[in-house]
Amino acid sequence: MTLLSNRLARPLLAAIMALAIVPASFAQSSAPNLTDMLQLFRASATGSYLAGRQALSELRTDESARYFNEAAQSDWDNPVLVERSFIAFAANGQVTQSAGVAKHLIELVGQNELAELVVASEALKERRYGAAEEALAKISQDTFTGITAGILRAWALVGEKKFDEADALMVKLGDTGLEDFLVFHRALMAEVAGQRVKALELAQKAYENEPYVARMVEIYARMLANDGKFDEASDVIAEFEAQGLTHPLVTIVKDAVAAKRRPGVFATNVQIGAAEMFHGIGVALSRDGSSDLALVFLRLGHYLDPSSDVIALAAGLLLDNAAQHEAANVIYDAVPASSPMKPTAVVRVAQNLDATGNRAEALRRLRNIVVTSPEDLDAVSVLGDLLRYDEQYTEAADAYTKALEITGGESPADWRFYYVRGIAYERAKQWPKAEADFLKALDLSPDQPSVLNYLGYSWIDMDMNLERALGMIEQAVDAQPQDGYIVDSLGWAFYKLGRIDEAVETLERAVMLLPNDAEINDHLGDAYWKAGRRLEAGFQWNIAKSVDEVGNVAERVGPKLLEGLTPGTATE
Repeated sequence: MTLLSNRLARPLLAAIMALAIVPASFAQSSAPNLTDMLQLFRASATGSYLAGRQALSELRTDESARYFNEAAQSDWDNPVLVERSFIAFAANGQVTQSAGVAKHLIELVGQNELAELVVASEALKERRYGAAEEALAKISQDTFTGITAGILRAWALVGEKKFDEADALMVKLGDTGLEDFLVFHRALMAEVAGQRVKALELAQKAYENEPYVARMVEIYARMLANDGKFDEASDVIAEFEAQGLTHPLVTIVKDAVAAKRRPGVFATNVQIGAAEMFHGIGVALSRDGSSDLALVFLRLGHYLDPSSDVIALAAGLLLDNAAQHEAANVIYDAVPASSPMKPTAVVRVAQNLDATGNRAEALRRLRNIVVTSPEDLDAVSVLGDLLRYDEQYTEAADAYTKALEITGGESPADWRFYYVRGIAYERAKQWPKAEADFLKALDLSPDQPSVLNYLGYSWIDMDMNLERALGMIEQAVDAQPQDGYIVDSLGWAFYKLGRIDEAVETLERAVMLLPNDAEINDHLGDAYWKAGRRLEAGFQWNIAKSVDEVGNVAERVGPKLLEGLTPGTATE
């Protein structure tokens, strides 16, 4: 299932990079000269500032908000501390508190783009559209935050029923290179304005730019169906699903279309439209690595539209990626049971339980989901993964088989299910089934490095199809030259083919990429021995033994350290 990765405009990131990805004030305060900064702080603020800075970098936003608030309260006229405090409050979802501190920062420094964006969001939430528009009009549009403020200003103009002014502003903003992104929001603005024909026309353009983005498919198909064009809506959804993609919200529209029922308007008010703007930009920023600013934007989006579980889950995913699983689970648990996104939230909770060491409970919850919702592809897929990690390989293969029954097993995206089922079969010592799955995965997606490497390495290890396997692994290395495991596979292929000099050179590169991997060090030791470099071989075997956490490699290299590489001790 494609979940919440709705990157509404790839051109957005290119434009962001060109315009400097964060507002100047945010960038400058993200990495200040600590010596200079500490001189500005009162002694009581220093510890809280440093603790808050570390917490925010790790997305421990509740702690960050607390520490920065303590620092700011102890030195309320220090703009550095006040700025950090409002950012941390926003990142923690405390937007009302953030807006209050942001107003004080504006009093101190005159202008701060991100602070004004937060204050304007509060005004928009409260339907004080004139106040929001007036504040945002002062912000220059030559920075990233300025462009964002321009879009929010357009939404405020829509709230004032100045639709033509809003659209003209969006067209002007499109000159920055963001036209493909902005056309989607122009469609939503036209929808809020009741301009059905224009909304559908713009939505079609947006869809043509991004035909496989779930949010785009959902909204365009929704507009088509609302206009009575059920066959066209069905075709849009069918094209999406033909790629092996699904999404709960697309499924809701699909069900309405199948019943010839109008699914209803997506953007019913300004707040929902503006929230979607923050959602799209927030997801794009998170993909670009700006997780702290991305979280601020997602929190602003959810503040404007608290009913948007999609935005909430996007924020949860950011926290998950920062290993803040408990904070993410608070978000997931808050998703209402009636929400179409609740199964996704429950699956995420199960994944987090596994990540925090409670795999048994994670598996129990996933099995419950699969029993009650047997067509939930995400739940079935994650259940298979956790069973595989738990070395329950036969059960994992059964779960992946169920996933393939759900998808049909013939779309390009299905390569992954054949690949992971192949791994499960190979670990369960059912090689013929594993080999068939790997070949099917390559049939669906011929250039997947992970599949090329796994099948190629397996063949090499079994002395099968050596030349073909070598070509496959070389193709994988060309695609991912910095992947130490794939480079190791190539070195081992050379070793098996008796090309020892090439094996040594390649395995040395693999060890440089992954210096503490027992298997790779063992392989290099074998290659050194074959090359006549006995002392170096022993050194590598000793490393392999010392870094092996499982014990399999250590058991294998023990006799080598005593006897060298003999027929009874060779890895081959």
